[in-house]
Amino acid sequence: MQVDLSYQFKILSSIEQAAILFEQSKPAQPFLQFEFWQALEQQAVIGERTGWIISHILIEQAGQPIAWMPLFIKSHHRGEYVFDHSWADAYARHGLDYYPRLVSSVPFTPVTGERILLAPTHSLVQVWPIIFNAVQQVVEQYQASSWHTLFLDQPLLEFFQRQNQNNEQADQLAIRQHCQFLWTNQNYREFEDFLAALTAKKRKSIKVERQRLAEQQVTSQCIEGIDISVDDIEFFYECYANTYYVRGQKPYLTQAFFLQLVQQMPQHLMLIKAYQQEKPIASALFFKDGQTLYGRYWGAVEHLNCLHFEVCYYQGIEYAIKQQLAFFDPGTQGEHKLIRGFAPVYTYSAHWLAQPDFMQAVQRFCEQEKLHTQAYYAAALASTPFKQNDETNKPIV
Repeated sequence: MQVDLSYQFKILSSIEQAAILFEQSKPAQPFLQFEFWQALEQQAVIGERTGWIISHILIEQAGQPIAWMPLFIKSHHRGEYVFDHSWADAYARHGLDYYPRLVSSVPFTPVTGERILLAPTHSLVQVWPIIFNAVQQVVEQYQASSWHTLFLDQPLLEFFQRQNQNNEQADQLAIRQHCQFLWTNQNYREFEDFLAALTAKKRKSIKVERQRLAEQQVTSQCIEGIDISVDDIEFFYECYANTYYVRGQKPYLTQAFFLQLVQQMPQHLMLIKAYQQEKPIASALFFKDGQTLYGRYWGAVEHLNCLHFEVCYYQGIEYAIKQQLAFFDPGTQGEHKLIRGFAPVYTYSAHWLAQPDFMQAVQRFCEQEKLHTQAYYAAALASTPFKQNDETNKPIV
């Protein structure tokens, strides 16, 4: 792979050094906003003490920034949601160190999106050789085992696939296929329209779940943007942290992080607060952009049957319909999402291992795993609760 010598790369220890590129590229997704990354840094959610050592790659030409890719040096897998523990075990069995490893992702956020920001004047074809060269140099510098870029958007996935076809084995990436769930708005005008698209059995099941909470005098409040108060965040954080404490774990994120997001990017935030007889009992924080609602964090101080489904799913669906959003991404994992109107979608990650033998083994693993993922996808699709189209025998969605 030839590298254009007119480009140079820098390893950044702070997102602040790439601020001008965020202004130029104008990413739409909330998790790619400069303010989101700034809050992660300033509230010490990422950094050396967290195991997310910041080593972002910035590409420049004639002193001007033209591309940025998040990069972290990691000694663990926490907060990634793409699991390669078996690869680490294989290294250990051969007496090799799998750690540190390099990761390009949005920390604690299993959402598909851009992983390389580009200035409008440049293309990925131009800058990829220098980015990949920079990754390899960081791997060598830290004696890292590998590089992993997670939840690729479609343009980057297709670019990597073309690279694999055109490049020698040493420059190829292993592509992993995964499965998550997504709700799609079929031009619904209200929640009842969504229910009408479901089979009678599933429609009744959802109504029963919601009615059960109504009988327990549970109500919900939607609070948006600048109307989210400090008190709202304090209660939300109590709920969110409780989901970790009950498992004997420490929360990934801090209350100060969420407060900073409300202050700096309120237009991307929506909060649901659930009450029982006017007493707050649960809360969920959502992110949003022009086409998608993202369900991210939730928790409760009282545990009622079906409360999670109401706060995290049905309230989100109602909001997406009201705001005419095209999609609702409820977060990773969970087949229970299927019967509540979410359909399977593929997500992707790319991996490069410095050891050639292990790289070949991982490529074989990904090919074999892909068959299982596709079988899971097909089974999940067949389990969606939507009425069947008589002509195609496939879900309308």
